[in-house]
Amino acid sequence: MLRALMRTFKLPTHADIAAMLRLAVPVVIAQIGMMAMGVVDTMVVGRVSATALAAVALGNLLVMAISSFGFGTLMALDPLVAQGIGADDSVAVRRAVQRGLVIAMALCVPSALVLSTAEPMLRLLRQPQEVIPLAAGYVHICIPGLMPFLCFVVLRQTLQAMERMRPIIVAMVVANVFNLVADITLVHGLWGVPALGPIGSAWATTASRTILFLTLIAVSRRELAPVLKSLDREALRLAPLWRTFRLGFPIGVQLQLEFVAFGVIALLMGGLGTLEMAAHQVTINLASLTFMVPLGVSAATAVRVGHAVGRADDDGVRRAAGAGLACGGGFMATTACLFLGVPQLLAAAYTTMPDVRILAASLIPIAGVFQIVDGLQVTSAGVLRGLGDTRAPMLINVLGFWLVGIPVSLWLGFGIGLGPPGLWWGLVAGLAAVAVLLLARVATKLSRPVTRVEVE
Repeated sequence: MLRALMRTFKLPTHADIAAMLRLAVPVVIAQIGMMAMGVVDTMVVGRVSATALAAVALGNLLVMAISSFGFGTLMALDPLVAQGIGADDSVAVRRAVQRGLVIAMALCVPSALVLSTAEPMLRLLRQPQEVIPLAAGYVHICIPGLMPFLCFVVLRQTLQAMERMRPIIVAMVVANVFNLVADITLVHGLWGVPALGPIGSAWATTASRTILFLTLIAVSRRELAPVLKSLDREALRLAPLWRTFRLGFPIGVQLQLEFVAFGVIALLMGGLGTLEMAAHQVTINLASLTFMVPLGVSAATAVRVGHAVGRADDDGVRRAAGAGLACGGGFMATTACLFLGVPQLLAAAYTTMPDVRILAASLIPIAGVFQIVDGLQVTSAGVLRGLGDTRAPMLINVLGFWLVGIPVSLWLGFGIGLGPPGLWWGLVAGLAAVAVLLLARVATKLSRPVTRVEVE
């Protein structure tokens, strides 16, 4: 495979790397902004009670598990919009964006119906009785925020494809400031507002997502006017709408299955004990934080590859793919060295409890190996998304996580008694399988002439 990769990729120039970083850095900032809203919710509610914190954590987990399908499905816009821009096809771009908004609104209906069953679902999952009513209430209040959030995703993907990141950053800052003020006010009760606890956090989340969407529209009027100012009736035709949905469907399934796989590992870790779960949370939090960078690089790679496909520039596609893999893989190789070199220092930054710190320090080096393959797999997925190849990555993720990762985790963690390190080595095995297969897929796709995705 290495020989095939060397034949396939074009060595990226300094200009290719610079162009990738110019787009990737603000995308990473936006990703961290999304993550920060959840962190603030946790920090504010964590000062109320353990029950309140558990309710928000559980409710948010359920909301994200369901909405991740819609979020992933809307990533179909990455190749459609980016390739349209590369081809200077304004009609295709307008129709893709408007179809994205239609699909976003349609996806809210089944998502809301599923989330409305939060209480019986949580009872079926045997969650703590005292937490269930609060968590279900949190979920119900978050349902109205689904539509503005998914519509925000459509506009965010569009602006990313246009390489216009400033409006996204501005909207993210405004929404985060609003979320912080609303959280403190509604959760603890200020200025005559009654203290609502976790329910207040849910109202803050729904309001913040609405503010996020409205602010983005307000600050990106000039960029979005060509695609939103008039309705294109062709955007409402069922056949192209269905083909757009089918393009994004595998991404939605892939994200949801990946989310569930990590959730299964967390549940297995919790079954080993409180200490093991605490150490796992420290390690996965560190890995999630560093993952924001290759995730941003992946989004930028999808855009840069899509632009080159639209221009029918095969060499440009290969250079963009090489630049993305170099940036994403290079950053994660650096953080791997950090995880392998100073695990005790990193664990100590999270907890003062000696037992948790010692166990976390034993898991963090494994997460260091995890970093490298995680960076390569997510960036490879970005290359394939830019090409419009979405079905193969879904199948590869199912194979890697569910036929390799989870079974290996079970065997190492419980079968031969390695415990938490065994569960983490299973994750490494799963991600390594995904990374190798995605890289092979990239090499195969780039060895052929590339063509635009058509949904008309």
